[in-house]
Amino acid sequence: MSQIHLDRLDRVRAAMGEQGVDTLLLSVGHDLPYLTGYLAMPLERLTMLVVPRDGDATLLIPRLEAPRVEPQPGVFELEPWDETDDPTAIVGRLAAGSGTVAVGDQMWARFLVELIPHLPAATFRRAVDVVGPLRMTKDRAEIDALAAAGAAVDRIAGALQAGTIPLVGRTEAEVSADLSARILAEGHQKVNFAIVAAGENAASPHHHAGSRVIREDEIVLCDFGGTMDGYCSDITRCVFTGDIDPEVAEAYAVLHEAQAASVAAATVGTPCEDVDRVGRGIIADAGYGEYFVHRTGHGIGLEEHEDPYIVDGNAMPLAAGHAFSVEPGIYVPGKWGMRLEDIVVAADDGPRPVNSAEHDLVSVG
Repeated sequence: MSQIHLDRLDRVRAAMGEQGVDTLLLSVGHDLPYLTGYLAMPLERLTMLVVPRDGDATLLIPRLEAPRVEPQPGVFELEPWDETDDPTAIVGRLAAGSGTVAVGDQMWARFLVELIPHLPAATFRRAVDVVGPLRMTKDRAEIDALAAAGAAVDRIAGALQAGTIPLVGRTEAEVSADLSARILAEGHQKVNFAIVAAGENAASPHHHAGSRVIREDEIVLCDFGGTMDGYCSDITRCVFTGDIDPEVAEAYAVLHEAQAASVAAATVGTPCEDVDRVGRGIIADAGYGEYFVHRTGHGIGLEEHEDPYIVDGNAMPLAAGHAFSVEPGIYVPGKWGMRLEDIVVAADDGPRPVNSAEHDLVSVG
């Protein structure tokens, strides 16, 4: 992995030069593993990657965490600090003389507040402007990792649609736990979420699975994903526990059309907001516009939600290698809700969904 991280650091330093950034400071968050392969624990003890525009990078880390770091010769020098040291003073020494310093969004405010007196002449800005555009464009290995994670949750969605995951008579929480176990069994190292929402609860897009018992003749929305070999999966499928209600079937046909059209619109060069407008227009024209209450999608990679966001107001054109969800929804309060989600990668030859599980509303009654 060293060469991958060296190449990424070279691109980061080029971006720093273009933007006039002297030093990049990354603490907890996913920019750090993107550049080093190391995901720091969110501790009260400071971990910090210090990347000067010219010069060697240093990974400052609590000494008791050092055994968890895989050495990356040429990528960074490891500098463990002891319990009696002042780590922000060490960062100040490493970044001395910097005029413009870019800090990661996830750096704890307490560390930034402590650091400012050590760099009194520095101007601070967000590191996402430097690293974000690089992380947005996935390389072949990253796309392959997203595809593998997507295929794993596809298999779970297939089991759900085949009726081999029992629903009726179980609580949402029990089904959520079942999905979570299957996510791990399919090779993910971590479960990020497993939303299970039945009937009227499906009208809440981020419903927390609880003690509600799933009944016959209702819609069940399942949105689940995890992290596999560093990259995230995310899929949403709905099933109906019985003969599908005509009102639900009519709305789902609109949702299905909107999702397919949004995926087809996600071509290289198309602004993110235009992709959002395609599906939203179909849903609005069918009379459900007020019930589509969230953006069409979010970027995905090392994090479940990252740039680019598929939302009105984001005029960024899609580029080859951008990976994102396409997940329109219709949510009627007190009655039912539905969402249909795939992860899609923009490519020069057209959009490439990494999910292929059945898109129709399946009856499992």
